[in-house]
Amino acid sequence: MTVTEKDIRHVAKLAKLEIPDDEIKKFTEQMDKIIEMVEQLSELDTENVPVMTHGMETYSVMREDKAIPGTDREKLFENVKTEKDGLIKVPAIMDNSEGDA
Repeated sequence: MTVTEKDIRHVAKLAKLEIPDDEIKKFTEQMDKIIEMVEQLSELDTENVPVMTHGMETYSVMREDKAIPGTDREKLFENVKTEKDGLIKVPAIMDNSEGDA
């Protein structure tokens, strides 16, 4: 694939860049070289190369999520002042009356 000056002008217009005419040739040559380097990658055999998502080896620092028995419900409710239907009853903190709110 060869990059032309017309391509560079088109991309510059899309990117709303003002590139002086004397620099268009320079950008065209540079972009052409970059694309040639990228095209070289297609020549590589990557069939059995493992996927690499990060430059450093990563591992999980989290423990395995295992269900374990918790504290007995009756034991937990020993310190509860008021209980109703297996739930802790607490004083109301919101008023249901219609006022300024």
